Amino acid sequence: MIRLGLCCIFREQPIRFRNTTVKAMSALPREAALARLSSLCLKNAEALLAALQFCAASGIGCFRINSQILPVKTHAECGYEVDDLPAGAEIVQRFRDCGEFAASHDIRTSFHPDQFVVLNSPRPDVVDRSLAELEYQAEVAEWVGADVVNIHGGGAYGDKPAALDRFASTLSRLSDRARSRLTVENDDVTYTPSELLPLCRREGVPLVYDVHHHRCLKDELSVEAATELAIATWNREPVFHISSPLEGWTGPKPGRHHDFIDLPDFPDCWRDLSLTVEVEAKAKELAVLRLRKQLAEQWFVYILQCADGSFYTGITNNPDRRIQQHNAGTASRYTRGRLPAVLAYQELQPSRSMALKRELAIKAMSRTGKESLIASVENGKSDY
Repeated sequence: MIRLGLCCIFREQPIRFRNTTVKAMSALPREAALARLSSLCLKNAEALLAALQFCAASGIGCFRINSQILPVKTHAECGYEVDDLPAGAEIVQRFRDCGEFAASHDIRTSFHPDQFVVLNSPRPDVVDRSLAELEYQAEVAEWVGADVVNIHGGGAYGDKPAALDRFASTLSRLSDRARSRLTVENDDVTYTPSELLPLCRREGVPLVYDVHHHRCLKDELSVEAATELAIATWNREPVFHISSPLEGWTGPKPGRHHDFIDLPDFPDCWRDLSLTVEVEAKAKELAVLRLRKQLAEQWFVYILQCADGSFYTGITNNPDRRIQQHNAGTASRYTRGRLPAVLAYQELQPSRSMALKRELAIKAMSRTGKESLIASVENGKSDY
């Protein structure tokens, strides 16, 4: 089963998460700033519950929680502990209520800290800030029942093996709460799946496989091989990422994300797996819902044998109904004068566009080729 995930915010739904700036908080007396932050955290807990309710009603199986769900939580000057806030206990309870709702409706939650979280930086101050951010998000993850806090591998710093060794050595500084949720993702600039997989296996860190990043930054692995190897790093349902290029794969910057997912970009080898696939598309919930509908569709290419022995090739998303329409004389001018027509062959395709391409390929076959295709399947029918 594919569980599709919505990332952080909405395009059309009136669900908004609140944030603030360090400048705004620094301008307030500390007590007033904490009161303001408390109010924002409560509003964000309310928005998170609304987001989860939308997901439950829409058949969306995962929601990625915004990194600033507790605004400026780890900032050196404006940061705070939840216990410092006037409504600290209520804030925690509201987030726990979100977790109970998510669990009761089988909605997974996850976190994806911002790019400044880098565990392999040679600068100790960067690593310290990164660890603080991971600990904060892991704390909220514990409240809501999220099992993934996902980061990128970080920089190469001129020596990838040494950089990944630093990543591994930093893991010991994480709490069990953060360490047990930590995952790492291949990116489109520095680290491919094959470069991260040894680290994942050695340290027990699951690999979040981003197929778009992999297509942008290729290695020796096929999508199918990377999928299989990534799954093997997980001790729970794997999380993968999907997106499509804004200007197509031949465009100038294929790394930029499109509003929606181009269905052919969704790997065929994922369709029958149990995966959480987070949809990284700018149209947000609209993109997730469109992809969900497309994945649920089934399109078939079929060959009919007409009464005069000739073949007719077409596509449909309902073979039984389409054959009835042919034999009622309402589907095709060609078959109308050659009835009755019987189904000689059919094969399943992952999308309408793929079915159309396959239809053209079959139509281009000689009669002998079509007969061989039909004869290759027992009883002349198949869900190829």
